[in-house]
Amino acid sequence: MHRLSFLTPRFITTIPLSLCTSAISTTHNNSMEVEVKLRLPNAVTHQRFSSLLSPYHLKTYLQENVFFDGANSELSSNLSVLRLRFYDLDVQCVVSLKAKPVISNGVSRVEEDEESIDPSIARACVAEPWRLLLIDSSRIMRRVREEYGIGEKGLVCLGGFRNVRAVYEWNGLKLELDETNYDFGNNYEIECESCDPERAKHLLEEFLNSHGIPYSYSSVSKFAIFRSGKLPQ
Repeated sequence: MHRLSFLTPRFITTIPLSLCTSAISTTHNNSMEVEVKLRLPNAVTHQRFSSLLSPYHLKTYLQENVFFDGANSELSSNLSVLRLRFYDLDVQCVVSLKAKPVISNGVSRVEEDEESIDPSIARACVAEPWRLLLIDSSRIMRRVREEYGIGEKGLVCLGGFRNVRAVYEWNGLKLELDETNYDFGNNYEIECESCDPERAKHLLEEFLNSHGIPYSYSSVSKFAIFRSGKLPQ
């Protein structure tokens, strides 16, 4: 049986290629993700917001985000990106296909398709991106092959970044407070997915203003910041 090796944060191991047919578990159909995104200027304001929301804290995730494109930029040329997101040192992994992002006045809208994937297989695909195209059980990878025409040259890994995400349940809203660690610096952001983003944004702005916490509307995605190689001004 053919086997492949991959590097985890702790050790090198091997998995059978046959597992690729059952790598995908739970799936989430393609949908429009709508989020409020507010940028905090520094670590001090991030800590201030975190302290105020501490009674409403649910959990904190350590995330590692790794991105892929076609060898001929088939995804990025169509305003799309493929992402693997690892949670808490490979406890969980989700593969996502995002397309046509628009951010305006602190509200982000993007087409999103997600599936859970076996973390060990996902980690192998980071080392050898073409392995992703062999996962026959993945709806997302079928889309990558068929809709975007990823050819023989396959996929390339673009790299990525780490993110610490604290989750809160506050005033009927699910808030996500992010500290994103890039090679060139840290970015701080509040996200809130909502079917009524203007109401959610109003509640958040009212809270921030009442506690004297400065903020601005996010104008670009985390991925766009990563690709630009510099933090927003």
